[in-house]
Amino acid sequence: MASTVSNHINDNKASLTISGRFDFSIHRDFRTNYEQILGASGVRELDVDLKGVDYVDSSALGMLLLLREKAMAKNVQMKLVGTQNSVRQVLEVANFGRLFSIS
Repeated sequence: MASTVSNHINDNKASLTISGRFDFSIHRDFRTNYEQILGASGVRELDVDLKGVDYVDSSALGMLLLLREKAMAKNVQMKLVGTQNSVRQVLEVANFGRLFSIS
């Protein structure tokens, strides 16, 4: 299955949806989509939807950390949602629960 990244903005809430493998191969799509969100006026909340993700690697963790910094600089509250199974385990091992709201 090909990896995809998409975004949806609804007033002050946005979502960034990733599916398939979340690794370095999608970094351009990831950046393009989050820049559209952070460039939109009035966005205050960002849900990064990982429900369709079946694999994450260290570059994906780095991309999430970079996005967190950029979101904080814009005063946007960021959450990781839809995490399950191996993806949730990787986030827990990386101590991401201390940095992100994860559900």
